[in-house]
Amino acid sequence: MTTAPDIVPPVPFRQFIVKVHGRCNLACTYCYLYEGPDQTWRDRPAATPPEVLDRAASRIAEHAAAHRLTALSLVLHGGEPLLAGVDVLARFTGRVRDQVPAGCTVEAVVQSNATLLTGHRLAVLARHGISVGISLDGGRADHNTRRIDRTGRPSWPAAVRGARLLADAGPETYAGILSVVDPATDPVETYESLLALRPPTIDLLLPHGNWSAPPPHLGDRTAGPDAPPSGTPYGDWLCAVFDRWWQGRRRETRVRIFQECIALLLGLPARTESLGLAPFDAVVVETDGSIEQVDSLKSAYAAAAYTGLDVFHHSFDEALRHPGIAVRQTGVGGLAAGCRVCPLVSVCGGGHYAHRYRAGHGFTNPSVYCADLQRLIRHVSRRLVEAAAPTPPPVVVPGPVAVADAVMSDGSEGDVQ
Repeated sequence: MTTAPDIVPPVPFRQFIVKVHGRCNLACTYCYLYEGPDQTWRDRPAATPPEVLDRAASRIAEHAAAHRLTALSLVLHGGEPLLAGVDVLARFTGRVRDQVPAGCTVEAVVQSNATLLTGHRLAVLARHGISVGISLDGGRADHNTRRIDRTGRPSWPAAVRGARLLADAGPETYAGILSVVDPATDPVETYESLLALRPPTIDLLLPHGNWSAPPPHLGDRTAGPDAPPSGTPYGDWLCAVFDRWWQGRRRETRVRIFQECIALLLGLPARTESLGLAPFDAVVVETDGSIEQVDSLKSAYAAAAYTGLDVFHHSFDEALRHPGIAVRQTGVGGLAAGCRVCPLVSVCGGGHYAHRYRAGHGFTNPSVYCADLQRLIRHVSRRLVEAAAPTPPPVVVPGPVAVADAVMSDGSEGDVQ
């Protein structure tokens, strides 16, 4: 395996995404993992064997000890992880916690489609300190028409039952909602429908697409980043939700992309895959023990996440030296030339890595959502300046320094996390 040059000391992994089950009980029509170009899941075990989980736990502990980690995130993923059974999830989480060094906190979360949640399962997870995040396209049945089960039946009735059980379980168990942006929906209506499910956090995600396989509503982008964009439908949608969230005084829930954008505009650190220049620190363990890059890369081309490593023969330190992982820790140096000189680069960070792909050109391109991200960042920046001064001067492109001294009039800078 070719290694990347040691441009900077590698940042250790702090987010370990472990596939506890490689299949899903739903058949969402737009799923990039099961319906996309990478079909390697077909050749892997459905349920993760005990020996893989045992070895993954010891490798995580080894990495935590080597880098003296005081905290790490353990994401129990799939497929649908609840297909593995809550007892398996609890035992594996306990094994990781038992093996990491004293003083290292393990924050465990299950990422589920909510359809298999029951009161009993939530009670078991809560007893073992495992929170639950759920994925929905919105908080109404008509928002989720493409989320169907294997027989073609709508998943919404089961999903909303699970979501309500989770909301009743309390904030210690409810990690929040992931929702993919769809410009065909009404933005404020969608946001408020998700609010009705009482999430502590909403994570609004751009659908995985790239220059060679553009996401819906962006038109034909295969001509590449030099072609002028036809519009900013995703940026417009996010701006509308931002204004509703902002006017609600940000007290109703946390919206991660907005809080991270504000933090970066204020020159504060932020940890997100979609914005900013922080070194990427997540790694995946597949059901056969393979160590891979994150699943989002599988939306680009087959085997895009492949590293050639596995938990039986390789440490996570070896994965840090993989070129695909190392380049994501080089900050501005890993971006396209145009991105490196852009005045918004410290906030945008080039956008999500998977969204930069273009066949024949790799990932050294701007995000296919470049115009949409600019639209959102400029909009948020204007709102910050307006909040800091009753009659602000005209602003063209405020960067982090320009708004670093801006203090929101209601003192809500403390909301940024």
